[in-house]
Amino acid sequence: MKVLVTGGVRSGKSRHAESLLADEDAVTYVAPGPVRDDADWQARIAAHRAHRPATWTTLETGDLATALAVDGPVLVDCLGTWLTRLVDDAGLWEAPSDEVTAYVEERTAVAVAALAGAIGPVVLVTNEVGLGVVPEHRSGRLFRDLLGTVNQRVGAACDEVHLVVAGRVLRL
Repeated sequence: MKVLVTGGVRSGKSRHAESLLADEDAVTYVAPGPVRDDADWQARIAAHRAHRPATWTTLETGDLATALAVDGPVLVDCLGTWLTRLVDDAGLWEAPSDEVTAYVEERTAVAVAALAGAIGPVVLVTNEVGLGVVPEHRSGRLFRDLLGTVNQRVGAACDEVHLVVAGRVLRL
């Protein structure tokens, strides 16, 4: 089973994703986002950890291909933070759009190939960015466009896509 869970901020997508693996004894929880020394960010991480069973292992890495190769169930939360880490680490926020797009598409293809080869169930969380206004700043537009493409590629590689809105789930 490979499921992509998407939705807006605070829609309940992480909680839903966790519920999909609730019957598993041990899950590798992949936190692919950037490492930040920020009190608000640390509080968000602590709140997420509090919802997970003690038998789950947290793996903080931007290397999705390696993370998806672990033996057993995997939950990735989330592709939006993974994308941010990719672009941050490569220093590409100000690079020409075609250069950033090529870089992200290459990394996404590697991740999708790893997803296809994953042995156990995989649940991936992402943000739905296609329902809002066009962002004012270039970085916002770039992020929205890139994540939209990442979501399409990963969604096509999954068995199911779930849209979460106001805590309600629509299986697409």
